[in-house]
Amino acid sequence: MEQITLDGVQLTLASPVRLSLKWVGQGELLKQLLAAWMVIDERDIPFNPRLIGKPGVGKTTLAYAAAKRLDRPVYLFQATMDTRPEDLIVTPVIGPDGRIQYAASSLVSAMLKGGVLILDEGNRMSEKSWASLAPLLDDRRYVESIITGLRIPASPDFRIVVTMNEDASTFEVPEYIHSRLQPQIFIDFPEADEELVILKENLPFASDHILRYVVDFLQRAHAADELYSVRDGINIARYALKMMAAAEKEPKELLPLAVERILGEEALRYLK
Repeated sequence: MEQITLDGVQLTLASPVRLSLKWVGQGELLKQLLAAWMVIDERDIPFNPRLIGKPGVGKTTLAYAAAKRLDRPVYLFQATMDTRPEDLIVTPVIGPDGRIQYAASSLVSAMLKGGVLILDEGNRMSEKSWASLAPLLDDRRYVESIITGLRIPASPDFRIVVTMNEDASTFEVPEYIHSRLQPQIFIDFPEADEELVILKENLPFASDHILRYVVDFLQRAHAADELYSVRDGINIARYALKMMAAAEKEPKELLPLAVERILGEEALRYLK
C-alpha cells in the first residue's frame, strides 16, 4: 500500500477501484456531469454534483464512467447510517508492530492523489458526518482530521460526486450541505430502446427474444411507477438463461419463473 507523509504524519492511502461498469445511452447526462467538474478559469472551482434517482437506474455507473473520462484514479466510499467523521477522513489502526498507524479513507486518498471520489448513497449519513465535509465542499477544499490534527488540502485535480437514492434516505441532508452539492442531476429509468442496449451490453450471450421480453416487462413496471430497474432485468435474464442451461426448457416456461424468483409473485402482474 502506498504511504505519504503530511506534516510529519504518515498516512497509508487507500487503493483506487476498478469496476466492470459501462455507461450505455443517455449521453446527455454524462455531458452534464463532466461539465459540472470543469474549471474554466484560474479563479474557478469545480462543482460537487449529486446524482439523484431510484435504486438501480445507474447512478454509480454514470459517476464511474465520467471519472474514467477524466483519466484519473477512481475511489469509492459507501456511506451508511453508521459512517463516522473519522471513517470519512483518517482512522487509527494497529500496525503489525503493535504501534498505531493512520489509514487515510478513500476520500482523503482521492484528495491527495488528485482522483475522483464517488460518495455512494450519501443520504444515509448523519449530519455529524456531513459537517466534517463542509469545508471540502466549498472554496476552502480541505478536511480536518481530529485524530491526527492535520488539515488536509485537496489537490486541484480532485473531484467528488455524491449519489443519492430518492427513496432510501436514512437522514435528512442538512440545508447547508444541500447548497454545496450542486448541480442536482436526476436520472430516470431509460426508454425501451436504451434499456435494450443496456441489456445487450451486459448480456451479449442472451438471445434477442429473451432481452425484448425483459424490456417489455420493465417498461410496463416503469409505467406503473414500480422500482424495478435495469439491474433487476439483467438478473431476471441471467437467471432464466441459467435455468434453461440446467433444465433444457423453453424460455416461455422459465422467464415468468425467473421474474417471480427475482422479484416476487407480485411482479407477475406486469407480464403480458
